[in-house]
Amino acid sequence: MLYENGSLDATLAAAAGEDAVLMAELRSAFAESLERQIDLLKRSRCDGNWVMAAQRLKGLAASFHADELISLAEKAIETVPGDRAVIRSLEAFYKDFTTNKG
Repeated sequence: MLYENGSLDATLAAAAGEDAVLMAELRSAFAESLERQIDLLKRSRCDGNWVMAAQRLKGLAASFHADELISLAEKAIETVPGDRAVIRSLEAFYKDFTTNKG
């Protein structure tokens, strides 16, 4: 999966304006939150914890207009705890986001 999320990049750019330091801080905050929610999903063993982590992930994605991530979070909500395909997709999104510096 290649990271393609113009809406996310546009949201970050609109918030940061010309401030490169702020842009870096926003990207870092998003990446940290994303990593935390993926970790919670990976550790979830029951439906309640899985759905809560997936919903938080969807909320994060919606806050930053990350359409691709919203779709991935919705897939997580619809599936069973520990679904490796969903987790791999989320990890790929995270990896692509963190290696693409915008």
